[in-house]
Amino acid sequence: MAESKSKMESIREWIVEHKLRTVVADARLHAQGLTLAALAGAGLVEYYDHKSGKKADRYAKFLPASAYTHKD
Repeated sequence: MAESKSKMESIREWIVEHKLRTVVADARLHAQGLTLAALAGAGLVEYYDHKSGKKADRYAKFLPASAYTHKD
């Protein structure tokens, strides 16, 4: 006759069966956090470049202003 499982054995069995799902969910959560941190960092760099005007100076070297004058 099969003995019924104790409460602790049932909990242990449930943990073993669902461990992979928990690990995957945790990894996805960390990946989303890293993505948000990278986007925030890129946003700060863009904001600083825009505020300081360095980005405009960088592109001005490659685009001659005389080639883009308005013609009447």
